[in-house]
Amino acid sequence: MLPNPAAVKPKEGASKNAFFEHDELESMAKHFIGSMQRYRENIVIPKNLGPVKILTNEEKMIQNGMDSCTFKSIMACVMGYGLGAAIGLFSSSVNPNIATPGVEKQQTAREIFREMRTTTHGYAKNFALIGAVFSAVECSIESSRGKSDWRNGTYAGAITGGLIGVRAGIKAGIIGAAGFAAFSTAIDYYMRHR
Repeated sequence: MLPNPAAVKPKEGASKNAFFEHDELESMAKHFIGSMQRYRENIVIPKNLGPVKILTNEEKMIQNGMDSCTFKSIMACVMGYGLGAAIGLFSSSVNPNIATPGVEKQQTAREIFREMRTTTHGYAKNFALIGAVFSAVECSIESSRGKSDWRNGTYAGAITGGLIGVRAGIKAGIIGAAGFAAFSTAIDYYMRHR
């Protein structure tokens, strides 16, 4: 039989218990609530996708850095620059720019390479800017909404398209926002449901 907690007075100089003043009631409460110490062997991780590896603190730090908006924006900028350079190189090789159509002057190799470099660099800068802006806006929207769904890409596409198009006017900004939002929604739908 348990002692009445009101009748039992704690010992003088005894440590303050967390739940009850009486030691027996305190130990019973700790027994039913559970141990205050957690051991690594008690961690239960579901293994539905194969073996699970617990990450070290350094691996968690690197993963958090790679999941940050800054890293995603920089990677989108670098990859956009590479893709734009490839498209610009292809575009300049298919459609050479001849300065004066009436003159039968043969272009030199130096002029051709200079033109290719200018076209390639122009495409690369544009793609890098679009990639960085879209990625930064999408990551910011995803962080503020707390969800990862198709709406993030649509909103980011609308904002990015609007920012690109507004340089030519309000009407072009609205058309750019609608077009870029539709394109990013279609790409997001394809990537999630293929």
